[in-house]
Amino acid sequence: MNIVVLRGHLSSAPVARTLASGSTLYTLEVTTVTAEGGSASVPVAWFDPPSPPTWVAGDELLVRGVVRRRFFRLASGTQSRTEVVATEVVMASERRKVRRVMDRFIETLGAEVGGALR
Repeated sequence: MNIVVLRGHLSSAPVARTLASGSTLYTLEVTTVTAEGGSASVPVAWFDPPSPPTWVAGDELLVRGVVRRRFFRLASGTQSRTEVVATEVVMASERRKVRRVMDRFIETLGAEVGGALR
């Protein structure tokens, strides 16, 4: 099962890139708190969001998505990057939106677990 929910602070402003396909990719760096009390920076890719994000560094976000490892070629050889591909991103302070995102997460989790148990 590949389902991710992150809650953390935006490390820097989102960066937009238009891809050859015409899609818009926003890259985010979300800093989360670890169970040990440290922090971890998580790269997030968000393709074609419903509206351009207006967040700034320091904003607290909730991200729902999946983990993906992608490979790409550089002059030095093949490299890889592990990132979260977001399906939804909302401000953590927007309680109704957070609740809807979490409800969809629970529905997806239930469907995945239910299918695995059959």
